[in-house]
Amino acid sequence: MTTDVLAPPSLRALTREQIENRLKHCPRLPSLSSINSALRELLGADHRYTSQVAEIIRRDPSLTARLLRLVNSVYYGLSTPINNIEEAVFYLGVRQIRQLVMVTPIIEDFQRLAGAAPFPWRDFWQHCIGTAILTREVVSAVRMPTDDVDYVCGLIHDVGRIALAAACPEHFDAIYYQAAAGADPLPAERRILGMDHAELGALYLAGHQLPDALVEVARYHHTPERASRHVHLVAAVQIADLLVRHAGIGNSGNTKPVSNDEWLHASGWNFLFPPQADPDKAESERALARASLKRSLDRLPTILEGLV
Repeated sequence: MTTDVLAPPSLRALTREQIENRLKHCPRLPSLSSINSALRELLGADHRYTSQVAEIIRRDPSLTARLLRLVNSVYYGLSTPINNIEEAVFYLGVRQIRQLVMVTPIIEDFQRLAGAAPFPWRDFWQHCIGTAILTREVVSAVRMPTDDVDYVCGLIHDVGRIALAAACPEHFDAIYYQAAAGADPLPAERRILGMDHAELGALYLAGHQLPDALVEVARYHHTPERASRHVHLVAAVQIADLLVRHAGIGNSGNTKPVSNDEWLHASGWNFLFPPQADPDKAESERALARASLKRSLDRLPTILEGLV
């Protein structure tokens, strides 16, 4: 049974103009526009030398700590812990290093933006990173060329909740007090703030001139049928988000359980595997993608423990 969520008597919903004015005073996330470019270029080169990659990682203590924590959690069967960066780079490989490079500065920027708002942020970061990892798995199943934008889209899909904590902390507290009690945060956000986190996140990203794909994913990750230009990316994020929530990994801010049927029949599947031309082929491809996602889901908690 859904509880009718009301704002405290002293707290009024804001107008769109008031929300936009508050967002203007939120700091930009520098990591979203320049994510360790030196390392990205090196990892993308034809010839990659472990020593060169390790030297760049060594310059960033936070990245170094995450790298060693990740390799020792993922490769927990090793007889002795890995404390050498070159060894860690060798074991993890280019793909996981690229993901780590993106995660580290973005999560640190997110934490600074969120400030001291009372919320289980570590669980929230796990939800965001888990969604990023599974978004890439969905995209790989569809074989869409996206470079790294799919991973970043999954990582920042819930940026509206962080912007909400930064720009409207009193509304954030009221909304997530209700959400912790089992209320659906989306109607709570609209009632208490005057806008939900999806629209708020899109306004924040657009205000900082970030790419359209990121803006559209933030705005429509719950409703990919409303997207216009990047519908496949939005659909992939919707499915990844629902699956991570279904598995109970991390905390998106919405504690309402996601049923197996809900993620299996999410609207996004119709955009990734359109049934119109060949329904049997589309269903077969969906089944393969779902099986692959479930295998990835089994490994996810171990990976996240190393990253966050």
